[in-house]
Amino acid sequence: MSKRTFSYLSQSDISIRIERFVRAVESSSSPAYESIRTRSGQERIQPTNLSRHFEHMQSMVDFFDDRCSYSYSEHLQVFRQACQDIGLDRNLICPHGQGTGYLSYHQSMNALVDRIRELTKAPWYRRRKNDRTHQAKQQQIDVAEYVDWVLNRCARTVVVRVDLHYRAVVQSRLRVEQVFDDLEALTRARERNPIFQHETGYICSVEQGEERGIHIHAAFFFTGEYVWSDRYKAQQIGELWVEITRGQGYYHSCNDDKESYGDTCGVGVVRRGDAHMRSNVIEAMRYLAKDSQHLRMRPARARCFRVGRRQKLFRGIR
Repeated sequence: MSKRTFSYLSQSDISIRIERFVRAVESSSSPAYESIRTRSGQERIQPTNLSRHFEHMQSMVDFFDDRCSYSYSEHLQVFRQACQDIGLDRNLICPHGQGTGYLSYHQSMNALVDRIRELTKAPWYRRRKNDRTHQAKQQQIDVAEYVDWVLNRCARTVVVRVDLHYRAVVQSRLRVEQVFDDLEALTRARERNPIFQHETGYICSVEQGEERGIHIHAAFFFTGEYVWSDRYKAQQIGELWVEITRGQGYYHSCNDDKESYGDTCGVGVVRRGDAHMRSNVIEAMRYLAKDSQHLRMRPARARCFRVGRRQKLFRGIR
């Protein structure tokens, strides 16, 4: 008898499990379960390496919610399409292809694996992976150009980097649209909150990791003529994040760890003519455009990567 677990997982956890499952199917040729004959002639169901991915299959099948409009990664799209194609229902069984009746659970999982394997060979699936890789490379180029432009605006620029997270007790019920709502509140605050009075640019990236779920990497640039303490400015922004998330979020200031970066430090005070420091800042900001922690799902038309607009700098004003 197969083991099926129905414990609740976060939205981020489930999407990552679906991706792992699809990747495992794509890279293997085995079924979900094998049927073997014993010496007595009886049929016995034998699990395979893919079987371990079915522990939270119920949550994976129930994951997709048509009440909200999402954009899904190619792995989630394949999984959803495969479930629809074979008619997999909430009982984790699907109709028999030859007529009336239903397949067993093990047969249904084999049918799901077969259909996923077919879909991962489709041109659109491979194109989506290549498109994301290309987009990440282009974003890194754009970031380098943007940071170079920002650092040219002032004789001295204060660079602040903060990682914005949600507390573990919140992650289990956190939805991706809430993260984007909070990010929107943070970026809107730039227009009126005195913390950002002398800001000269910003970069924000929404990412998804296996350990900390959905989180935000953010960088803010300020003119060194009016802002002196990068650590205090990072603290102000972090505390604002905690306020925006109503105490559900917390932050990590990279500016507090400047010494640990040694000769590669890319935060703090940067002088316009310091080529080495400028290079460090650009490299540190390129990290925000990486593809390794991409979102598996996002609200439709939501932007995961944001940079400030290039505009003329007026004395004493952002």
